Amino acid sequence: MSLILNTPRAALMAALLGAAAVPALAQAQAEAAPAKPMIAPLSTASDATDIHSYAKPKVARVTHVDLDLTADFTGKKMVGTAALDLLLAPGAKEVVLDSKGLVVKSITDAKGKPLKWTLGAADPHLGAPLTVTLNGARRIVIAYESAPDGAALQWLSPSQTAGKAKPYLFSQGEAILNRTWIPTQDSPGIRQTWTARIVAPEGLKAVMSAEMLTPDGEPVAGGRAYRFRMDKPVAPYLIAIAIGDLTFQPLGQRTGVYTEPSVMKATAWELADVEKMVEAAEKLYGPYRWGRYDLLVLPPSFPFGGMENPRLTFATPTIIAGDRSLVSLVAHELAHSWSGNLVTNATWADFWLNEGFTVYFENRIMESLYGKDTAAMLADLGWTDLHRAIEEAGGPTGPDTRLHIDLTGRDPDDGMTDIPYEKGAAFLRTIEKEVGRERWDAYLRGYFDRHAFQPQTAEGFIADLRTHLFKGDKALEAKIDVQRWVYQPGLPENAVHVQSKAFEAVDAQAKAFAAGGAAPLEAWKGWGTSERVRFVGSLPRQLPAERLAAVDTAFGLSAQGNSEIRFAWLQLAVANRYEPAVPSLEQFLTGQGRRKFVAPLFVSLWGQGDWGQSIARRIYAQSRPLYHAVTRETVDKTVK
Repeated sequence: MSLILNTPRAALMAALLGAAAVPALAQAQAEAAPAKPMIAPLSTASDATDIHSYAKPKVARVTHVDLDLTADFTGKKMVGTAALDLLLAPGAKEVVLDSKGLVVKSITDAKGKPLKWTLGAADPHLGAPLTVTLNGARRIVIAYESAPDGAALQWLSPSQTAGKAKPYLFSQGEAILNRTWIPTQDSPGIRQTWTARIVAPEGLKAVMSAEMLTPDGEPVAGGRAYRFRMDKPVAPYLIAIAIGDLTFQPLGQRTGVYTEPSVMKATAWELADVEKMVEAAEKLYGPYRWGRYDLLVLPPSFPFGGMENPRLTFATPTIIAGDRSLVSLVAHELAHSWSGNLVTNATWADFWLNEGFTVYFENRIMESLYGKDTAAMLADLGWTDLHRAIEEAGGPTGPDTRLHIDLTGRDPDDGMTDIPYEKGAAFLRTIEKEVGRERWDAYLRGYFDRHAFQPQTAEGFIADLRTHLFKGDKALEAKIDVQRWVYQPGLPENAVHVQSKAFEAVDAQAKAFAAGGAAPLEAWKGWGTSERVRFVGSLPRQLPAERLAAVDTAFGLSAQGNSEIRFAWLQLAVANRYEPAVPSLEQFLTGQGRRKFVAPLFVSLWGQGDWGQSIARRIYAQSRPLYHAVTRETVDKTVK
């Protein structure tokens, strides 16, 4: 409104119509002439080159995408067009896009004039470069179909849904999978605004990670058309879609949940605190800038715990525990609205800039809402996960234990271990300890403001620390040892380990039980999920069968509905080749596809020689067709 008030015409209108009329005038002008899409800058850091994209953004880059697609559930493909707006350097003659298996039919300029295009040689990880000769065009229109069996999209039969009556589609774009259904520059450093018109079959609802413009859809041939708009530039992996038998229930003024009708009651109850989480996050690090914060709870094959798609977090149903004990996952995905979505890693070498910040922020939200003890237990469990991840990565000297990781010639998924999550969070806690929480919080709030809607690199973050936090204090910088934290393997000696006092009693109970004592029934009743996971995880990996039977019987572990506790138990059971737990293991691995649970269990089975490998092969033959490509590709490396 200030821009309009500063014009002579607006001043005249104010004098003639009265000041109260000016806001209405401004609104009318805005509606008549929508603002141009926001264009985000590229990172100028020396470490900002994305080796997982064919794009040459300094020559020609995509700034905006308009999708017009029809969901073909019979052919299991998205069919239609993508119109791309381009920002060109002087003399630019072509643009290079990312494509993996896309079936391109034609490419034209905005007026429909055909443009020449070529598809280069394909790489198994990256797909192939799609190069378009522009002939002066600054907007191109690509008619295409999504890749057959495109890795980003999973098409579910009715039997794979909760309602068992209608099919379902969902996407998972991170890290570089969206190039299997959208022809664009699929790099997190090339942020883009976008719109979409999606035609879904009658009786199915489409939702996307953007503002929903037509909640009820528009009747068209073949179904209903749903329209969406994201007017803020986002990393392209954050463009997400789902289509299914979906209903919606509000959780607060700007929060709500979508899921299938048959599971809505339990889901909405579980997520009752979401609005409070948004408020707590804003008090820490500034306003939520995306409008609404809704969640979509998906069918069980969704490969991650959650995916932080803007305005619409995608979440696994494994968080629906019946006691609200696993809502830290929601806090994590919400925190991504600042760290990851607002300020995004420019390349996958700096995945920790997304995830390490988010684990730290998630824990602060949990502390704000549920207290220091709860937050301490979650952080302490994360510390255990970190040490396990370091061991799995080759120990303290393993190159993949660095925060800034070398992914040359590799799939970026190879870097998505607990290292960027937990080592990244430990790094931020270490800085907090040295500078104090008040000063650290002020810095972080300013950091999100300074870099909002921009890509970031390790080099850029370190430069920002020096300018806005260290401010020339060389002794402080040396004490924290930033360079070692970011670029060297292992865990520095000054790493802050948040220790939970509650776990001292839990560990004592685990030790007593392992030595032959009775199962701690009364203690178990008073414990929350974190303590129960700690207890099961602290039991020796070698226990007699009668001890395993005792703990299973006492706590109903094989029938446990809490996925985190069930997972901890099954890991213990597999380590001991405990045959009575195999039916529970089979049900767990065929009943959900969350990679966090599935992949480690198959690794554990495979490590148990003939006993485990025969079980792994049998179960995987059943479960593989049910898993998303993200999970399949990981487990395929284990189950030969």
